[in-house]
Amino acid sequence: MTDKKILVAYFSATGTTEKVAEKLAKATDADLFKIIPHQPYSADDLNWQNPNSRSSVEMQDKTSRPAISSKVENMQVYDVIFIGFPVWWYREPSIIDTFMESYDFSGKTIIPFATSGGSPIGNSGSNMQTLAPKAKVLEGKCFSVTVSEDELQNWAKKWL
Repeated sequence: MTDKKILVAYFSATGTTEKVAEKLAKATDADLFKIIPHQPYSADDLNWQNPNSRSSVEMQDKTSRPAISSKVENMQVYDVIFIGFPVWWYREPSIIDTFMESYDFSGKTIIPFATSGGSPIGNSGSNMQTLAPKAKVLEGKCFSVTVSEDELQNWAKKWL
């Protein structure tokens, strides 16, 4: 599809984003990287209706940076990086902010993609651009878990 080196990095709390990330990686012939939280999220942690749940507390604190236990060893080789996540509180989860601050994305193209039960991707792209000012971060798109590889390939090819 391209001579650019592509990475699909993703955080998936329940497996939904992981399914889309796997399809996107296959559709774009990309390497796949799972962003693994140092402390896994339990069902109670993910209860957005509980203001004291871990995810609620993290999302209320814009400086929250949950630790990540996985690391991309060779980030410098990638030209295009798709970063996937579930939409939390109309934006990327705080662990994505941790990921964005963990690498030098200078000169790279970053395309956010998200999964959601109905919320849009919101300001995730501009938030991520602030965290990686020397990268070109695009607006991104929200997908259903049922998105096809063909749909993902057609969406992605404009950057590849």
